[in-house]
Amino acid sequence: MRRLRELKAKPRPEEFEENTLYRGGVMGFGRRVLRLRRVGQRAILTFKERFPGTSPIKHQREEETEVADAEALAAILKALGFEPALIYEKRRTRWKLGKAEVVVDELPFGRFMEIEASESEIARVEKLLGADRLRAELETYPGLTARLGKKRDSLIEARFSHSRRKRSAPKSLQ
Repeated sequence: MRRLRELKAKPRPEEFEENTLYRGGVMGFGRRVLRLRRVGQRAILTFKERFPGTSPIKHQREEETEVADAEALAAILKALGFEPALIYEKRRTRWKLGKAEVVVDELPFGRFMEIEASESEIARVEKLLGADRLRAELETYPGLTARLGKKRDSLIEARFSHSRRKRSAPKSLQ
């Protein structure tokens, strides 16, 4: 994050998220995901379908809508036969750099960066940040959580310790 500051990128306030992925129907951790994300008082239901490919740039369909009541939606999903399968928490800071949004996510098992923009803008921003020398992580957060999270009955979780959840100041990348 030090390099982002040097480049005069503008950060937005850090957000804490709890993401619950559901199993049932045609959902799985491979190509399709149904996620309920809680960010403060907001809740967002997202359907993602990843297109096959080997590029480090992920191409996917994503449909999402804000939901007024996360608990009511969770109850509806349960009544329809969907069960929570995986929960991961993250702290996210968004930075504006040129035409790109640079997202820095901290999860209980590591820190990750994502650049959202056109492919040419991604390549430009990667060079500016020196990220073009880093290895791209092709695994999704749900996939990493499934591998690195803690299993409790039929649920896999990756959560921060309770005392760290309320932290609001962003950390700098080392």
